[in-house]
Amino acid sequence: MNFSLYIAKRYLLSKSSNNAINFITLITAFSVIIGALSLFVVLSGFAGLKDFTLQFTSLIDPDLKAESAMGKSFNLSETEIKALNDIPQIVSFSKIVEERVFISFDGKSYPNAFIKGVDSNYEKVTRIDSVVPIGSWLSHQTNQIVTGWGIANRLSIGVLDYGKTVDLYIPKPGRGQITDIKKAFNSVNAVNVGVFDVNETLNDKYIYAPIEMAQHLVNYNSNQISAIEFKLVPNADENQTREAIQNVLGDTIVLKNKSELNDALHKMLNTENLAVYLIFTLILIIALFNLVGSIIMMILDKKKTLHTLFNLGATIKDIKRIFFLQGSLMTLIGGAVGLIIALLLVWLQKTFGFVMLTQSLPYPVSIKIENITLVFVTISVLGIGASKIASSRITKTLVSN
Repeated sequence: MNFSLYIAKRYLLSKSSNNAINFITLITAFSVIIGALSLFVVLSGFAGLKDFTLQFTSLIDPDLKAESAMGKSFNLSETEIKALNDIPQIVSFSKIVEERVFISFDGKSYPNAFIKGVDSNYEKVTRIDSVVPIGSWLSHQTNQIVTGWGIANRLSIGVLDYGKTVDLYIPKPGRGQITDIKKAFNSVNAVNVGVFDVNETLNDKYIYAPIEMAQHLVNYNSNQISAIEFKLVPNADENQTREAIQNVLGDTIVLKNKSELNDALHKMLNTENLAVYLIFTLILIIALFNLVGSIIMMILDKKKTLHTLFNLGATIKDIKRIFFLQGSLMTLIGGAVGLIIALLLVWLQKTFGFVMLTQSLPYPVSIKIENITLVFVTISVLGIGASKIASSRITKTLVSN
């Protein structure tokens, strides 16, 4: 066995005659364990929050979305529709017309909404019907809409209230001075048949309508649309599917996946996760100063033994390596123990939900391999670095006198 490693193990497992050094060593090991545990628990908590947040948007986000590369719309011919249907990776697709709309209801108005016109395939592309807690989804009859929860609350819009219709207005395209305000807008009177609830942003933004109504409001012809949303077969090759769609539609469209559609949300969540990691890593660095102090105290305590080892032929490099390995082993073992305890705690929370956000919703956590690797690598690198710093304090003068 390697001489330095053997001595390092003996020093790590044996007690010192000085109780103060034993106490400092115990505190150091405890700091490493708690550091690894807390870092992994926090990262698992943020991973759980990220998954919890994204699971709602994923209900209504398509696997791929084709948007116009220039302008707000593009034309989709019957030949292109047939070609898209022939792509084996596509389960279904839905044509979309989207535009800002002014809403008026019972003397109240809301200018910040968007109408999203969808065809009958939309339910096959997304799980929109699962987020309509009040009323029902569109039956694609004339002048039906489904309103976001936030818009419905702001305007006090009920469901199936045929006595009070919802008025939708979109300005007509054109130039020149407006002489008649009524002729400046395309408008329809619609009946709200349902209310959807996804998240605050979408609830305050969208109303859904049949695509024909949306095309009428924005003066589009029957082949003119804003986007196409695709549902792909499970485990489909995204790059291959993108290439196939691009070959059909050409350069008139830009394709985006779920992550690209929620780019701002992903950036915000990833930034928060990075900030928390850096903060806890800083705390871990401060905690590992205990390791430096513990090794230096051990060096001073073992001064006579080191002198003997030096006289027996051990080099300064060998002696430095003893304490470097001792600190590294303490870090690796402490990090592993901390990770095991953290994994157990996170699993218990995931299984039994001891910490609750509400009476019915446990705090979401998620165990991810990349977080396990990140924590172990972080604490190992910092611990090995601290051990290197502490072991470098050994000099020939120290061990020869």
